[in-house]
Amino acid sequence: MGTAATLEKLIPVVLAFGGGVLLARRKVVPADTSKAFADYAFLFAVPCYLFGNIYASDLGALFQWRAILGYAAAAGLAVLAVGLVARLYGGRGPRGAALRIMASVQVNTAYFAVPVFITVFGTAAPVFPVLLFQVCVLSMIVITVMELGRTAGPAGRHPLRAVGASLATPLVLACNAGILLNLLSVPVPDVLLDGFAFVGDSASPVALFALGLHLGGLGLNLRGTTAEEAAIIAFKCLAFPLLTWAVCGAVFGVTGDWLAYLVLIAAMPTPQNLFIFAQRYDIDVDLSAALVIKTSVAALLLLPLWLQWAALVRQ
Repeated sequence: MGTAATLEKLIPVVLAFGGGVLLARRKVVPADTSKAFADYAFLFAVPCYLFGNIYASDLGALFQWRAILGYAAAAGLAVLAVGLVARLYGGRGPRGAALRIMASVQVNTAYFAVPVFITVFGTAAPVFPVLLFQVCVLSMIVITVMELGRTAGPAGRHPLRAVGASLATPLVLACNAGILLNLLSVPVPDVLLDGFAFVGDSASPVALFALGLHLGGLGLNLRGTTAEEAAIIAFKCLAFPLLTWAVCGAVFGVTGDWLAYLVLIAAMPTPQNLFIFAQRYDIDVDLSAALVIKTSVAALLLLPLWLQWAALVRQ
């Protein structure tokens, strides 16, 4: 895939995302409606897409264990590095460090990785194993630290309840249901699968449009970017993908398509859930909002370069 072909693949992404930004900036569509679009994508369209595609997938090819273990190892090293820096040099408590780990290591799968992979590669299948790892391992750790750090109310005494709630999200339920029915060879009527596909096809443009509305409404204040924000953005959009490349490629021997997929996933921006977590646990809300926006913009700007690199790796 040459440079021209790479840029052509990004036209639908730019159109859906840019349309949201433009309409929000001109107040044609209220920016606060982004939540309705995002909820539709997150709670309904993306789960429909995930279930249908996982159910129809070859799970042996979908779960390349060497690749997934390599990504998990890279994420583990990143967690240790960010956590140590936050604790030793930033003077952050456990909850502050956990929030910065989430910002630096977790990726926006539902609203960014899935639509980008569908648009560029025609499938989001490589995102599914990372999504499960992220929700079932990384998010569980962050939620547990946050809950244990709460000093008031009964919720802080029941971290397992919060962990259970994270595992019951529509995204995870859809993935698990698709895997289970696939493994058990349970027949699903074609008319139902067609319905899932019909709704799932809307996930990519609606998610990107919602993100554009959100960012268009909030705007950017680049001059107000702090040194800490700049460091986290650089780590998330550059250092973490490069670390994933090194660990997966040099240590675990991952090559070809899967190496490209994992590095691209690592290059995705900070998830919107960071802002939700910050609001829920009342910690670093402004920082979280800024990181969600600025990593999204940085990831979009760097995406053509990462796609060009991925094309070379896949040859």
